[in-house]
Amino acid sequence: MLLAKTLRSSTFKLALISIGVFGAIVFALFGYVYWSTTAFVLSRSDSAVEEERTSLRTAYDADGRAGLIRAIEQRAAEARGFYLLADASFNRVAGNLKEWPEGLRSAEGSAEFRLEAPHSNASGRGPLLRARWETLPAGFHMLVSKDIDDLGRFADKIYDAFGFAILFIIALAAAASVGVTRRTVGRIESINATSRAIMESGLGRRITLRGTQDEWDYLAQNLNSMLDRIESLMGEVKQVSDNVAHDLRTPLTRMRGRLEKASLMERHSERDQSLVNDTIADLDDVLRMFSSLTRISQIETANLTATFRAVNLVEIATQVAELFDAAAEERGGRVEVEGDQPVFVAGDRDLLFDALSNLVDNAIKHGIDGGRVAVCVGQKEGSAVVTVSDEGPGIPSGETERVFKRFYRLERSRRTPGNGLGLSLVAAVARLHGARISLSDNAPGLRMELHFPSTPRMAQTSPL
Repeated sequence: MLLAKTLRSSTFKLALISIGVFGAIVFALFGYVYWSTTAFVLSRSDSAVEEERTSLRTAYDADGRAGLIRAIEQRAAEARGFYLLADASFNRVAGNLKEWPEGLRSAEGSAEFRLEAPHSNASGRGPLLRARWETLPAGFHMLVSKDIDDLGRFADKIYDAFGFAILFIIALAAAASVGVTRRTVGRIESINATSRAIMESGLGRRITLRGTQDEWDYLAQNLNSMLDRIESLMGEVKQVSDNVAHDLRTPLTRMRGRLEKASLMERHSERDQSLVNDTIADLDDVLRMFSSLTRISQIETANLTATFRAVNLVEIATQVAELFDAAAEERGGRVEVEGDQPVFVAGDRDLLFDALSNLVDNAIKHGIDGGRVAVCVGQKEGSAVVTVSDEGPGIPSGETERVFKRFYRLERSRRTPGNGLGLSLVAAVARLHGARISLSDNAPGLRMELHFPSTPRMAQTSPL
């Protein structure tokens, strides 16, 4: 089964193609070495033959046929090459060749030919000669040649190397392609098996890591992280569904009870008006809850970054402080803005206003009576930072991550108005703007900071 998948896989085909290309490169390299070496040896042989031919022709021009014969015999005795002087009928006159080679009967030229016995070498064949011949003025024919049999043996070795290379590359291609592909297919099958198990039994399974720290382990880590994120989102969806059902049950039950009671009682204008007002208030709470949920979903799913502009955080903080200053005064407190130098970021002004409003509103609601809420806008290490701090009881260290979940509320906060969606909206706006949220102790109270990404050019940009 695995072998069949291995042979059908694209990785196997790609491996064969790669090794085929590598083999072609090797063959081309062998061919170049053979061609360049052969050309060099033949060039040297041709130069030597031409030098000998010129020397013999000089001897002939100087001393005639007798001088040429003496020169040929001397060179033949010194084994400097193979020579032959023949008459007009190509009969031997002088030299260490017994007869004129067949096929070389033209007036002049150059060619290669192989000698027969008794000049046979170890392979049983005569040596390979590189020859040049010409016809002298008196009708004699002179042939001068050099032994290039080493070149022939070199060519044979090149051919043997070619054959060995072909066999080696075929074996390498088979072993490497199957080995690499089996490993790849095996890892893919492991991922597929885990995927099927997840589809059948749920998100509890994870892809096994082999500890090799290769690209497959990195892929498995990323897929496992993705599964963790999906599982977390599914858990949040379930939590949201449970919380929506829980938070809607109370106002809807109150409304039903009032309406049922009213249906059994006599009509009374003042009492009916009070009933209508209470019911409207409960419906407004429900509508605000759904409006907040819709707002958060729009922020998380819509691509709003295309509409980002340069906005001044100090200006937004000042407007938020003015909006909530009256609510703070009702509890004897105040909202103050620290920082008067413009701080610009790229973002959506309305969303940033909503997020900062929720932070200030939470600080007022959960702070102490007569407390101070401070909104500080500044820069730290080139990035914009907005800090909202209060003097309330703060948040327990174990709850800092959970307060940003939808509908999550601390036990002591359930007596205050709200639906647990304010900080969820803040978190959604922060993610959209690439900002990081941090919570810390204000001693006393809570300090919440929004750290925006570094945008050095924004510091010099005016809002549109």
